[in-house]
Amino acid sequence: MTPHFIVPDWPAPKHIQAFTTTRAGGVSLPPYNSFNLADHVGDKSDNVAQNRQRLVQIARLPESPRWLSQHHSVDVINSLNWTRNVPADGIYTTQHNHVCTVMTADCLPVLICDREGKQVAAVHAGWRGLADGILERAVTQFTSGNNDLLIWLGPAIGPSHFEVGHDVVTAFTTHAIEAEQAFTQIDNSHFMADIYLLARQRLHALGITAVYGGDQCTVRDAKRFFSYRRDVTTGRMASLIWIASP
Repeated sequence: MTPHFIVPDWPAPKHIQAFTTTRAGGVSLPPYNSFNLADHVGDKSDNVAQNRQRLVQIARLPESPRWLSQHHSVDVINSLNWTRNVPADGIYTTQHNHVCTVMTADCLPVLICDREGKQVAAVHAGWRGLADGILERAVTQFTSGNNDLLIWLGPAIGPSHFEVGHDVVTAFTTHAIEAEQAFTQIDNSHFMADIYLLARQRLHALGITAVYGGDQCTVRDAKRFFSYRRDVTTGRMASLIWIASP
């Protein structure tokens, strides 16, 4: 089976290449079946290596993805400072063929480019990173105006499945009271959260209105997506973006 890629539906320049993988098309066995790209979740290292090699070959990547060691931080690095499994949750570049990459399995992958296609970034936005300001940190890397940025929100946990407590609500509403709109209370101590709306609110506050995607739930679609909330022991998808050579 050939791996299936989800390509952003956004008006990025043609030389900007971007996609998110799904769980189909790899060699990993359950519960990592089958196109798991993470080497930190308990999957056999040989299977992960084969899946990563398939990714490079089938997607015709110009280089191996620049994998990060993600820790729900707000650290965003320049691709020129990348080293293998560097601790960061975002990566930015102006270089051709530097494949910026993040992995997710419910957290929100965010891909960013400017309208001229001279700068791109990939961001891993779990609720902690989102609340702490990783999108704001990523945007500061860009030299263009915020109104010149294009954003794509990849597959993440949907608002019907993301149950959280008061701590998560407080983390967002302390920053901006409008975040209340993203939470629906279901009992005295639990809420359903809309991570897509929370991300859009943060972006709009920065003057960024060209926001696309945000309509695919990783928990609900078990056939296509890994989900930590649904399965706990599971694999990871990758979201990649790069500036192709002329």
